[in-house]
Amino acid sequence: MSENINRIKRDALSFWVKLAYGTGDWSEASYGTLRQIFYAIFLTDVVGLDARLASFAALVGIIWDAVNDPLVGILTDRMRSRWGRRRPFLLFFAIPFGASFLLLWWAPPWHSQIALAATVTLAFMISDTFETLCGVPFSSLLPELTPDYDERTTLTSFRIFFNLLASLVTAVAAPAIIDAALAAGLTQQQGYLIVAGIFGGLAAVPFLLIFAVVRERYGASDRPQETATFRQTVRTAWANVPFRFATLIYMLNWITFDLVALVLPFYLLYWIAHGNMLASVTLLGVSLPLESAVFALLLVTATAALPFWLWLSHRLGKHIAYIIGMVFWAGVQICIFLVRPGQIPLVLWMAFLAGLSVSAAHVLPDAMFPDVIEWDELRTGRRQEGIYYGVKNFVRKLTGAFAIFIALQILGWFGYRTPPEGATTFVQSPITLMAIRILIGPLGAVLLFSAVITTWFYPLTRERHARIRRLLEYRNGRPRK
Repeated sequence: MSENINRIKRDALSFWVKLAYGTGDWSEASYGTLRQIFYAIFLTDVVGLDARLASFAALVGIIWDAVNDPLVGILTDRMRSRWGRRRPFLLFFAIPFGASFLLLWWAPPWHSQIALAATVTLAFMISDTFETLCGVPFSSLLPELTPDYDERTTLTSFRIFFNLLASLVTAVAAPAIIDAALAAGLTQQQGYLIVAGIFGGLAAVPFLLIFAVVRERYGASDRPQETATFRQTVRTAWANVPFRFATLIYMLNWITFDLVALVLPFYLLYWIAHGNMLASVTLLGVSLPLESAVFALLLVTATAALPFWLWLSHRLGKHIAYIIGMVFWAGVQICIFLVRPGQIPLVLWMAFLAGLSVSAAHVLPDAMFPDVIEWDELRTGRRQEGIYYGVKNFVRKLTGAFAIFIALQILGWFGYRTPPEGATTFVQSPITLMAIRILIGPLGAVLLFSAVITTWFYPLTRERHARIRRLLEYRNGRPRK
């Protein structure tokens, strides 16, 4: 008993360190939420790209991801400086990352579809590179702050609190800012650039705060370590069985979330609101655009539910808690498919119920992922957080690009039409509406049940992780006190 108490005290992080580290997800989530929810409709309705061509622009960008994420991961693993391995990247690239928001949300004035697609693709690649140079080091810090199974879940909960807070503020504020810009006589493009400027500026601050406050505690040892090539490192990562499971769970989880978030504005506008672009709803006495109200309710619920999932994961284990959450969410998605046009109160109830599980989808896969690092260290003798989180960051962006590609391809093939400029009401065809409903409902449920099945076979439980840590401490000459 005394050994466990000493270990817990040794691994515990202060509240302020957890809070400072958690703010990094504000930066990641504000960037990701804008891209998840609004980028597809921005490309079709503001840039003016054909839906199918827009999907290829996002897909080409993700090919660049396949190169830069693992490379940045390896670079951070090999970095040696007086500031550590990860923090220098946050210092030097935080401001360029924030500035890249503007580039991503600029609509080129070209008339050629090919020129538009090429410019959008280049902007996507540049913006994504700066995100990688901050996102991979930030994520890689987590397993270096604490090796404790439950403390990592707690630390992840701080991250996800800021993730959901940023998602909430971004999802609610962005449509309101764009509407206000239109009311002031500005264009939609100018409204999007105002949004990008505000959230890009705010995104740079947390990474600079983390550099100033957070210190690596359990990073690479002082003993010399073998330097692996890129090919050897990727092969080693693939040989890590828990990593394969964690990656597949993570991929299925975020494809679902990205797909639902991306299609939801189309679903609310063209199915629920009958194509009325000015549809609004009063929530707690405040009149909001329909999509802002839905996202507000969903994300407030998700944030409030975080303590419940933290408690349940401590009690049952991360993977069991995750299975419970995803089964519930799959049921909600099936119900969303059955909602009829004009049933706004019912949509708000669905948003509340979905928010309960969206909370689990945000915190638990991220909490599972750090545990695979010790499994790898036990097998190889190296700590390679950078390469693992480089792959994780790549998978996260792969899901977003894949969701954009699939959704826009399906919408394009099923007759999606861009509304004329200045229109306040526009109706899509019945076959387009059916495609939108299937994307957000049954397809999402199928992906969630696939994640549940994968999680059921996830091999790294709390007990096995504790055994791995004991073996590592013994091998490294740090017996537990």
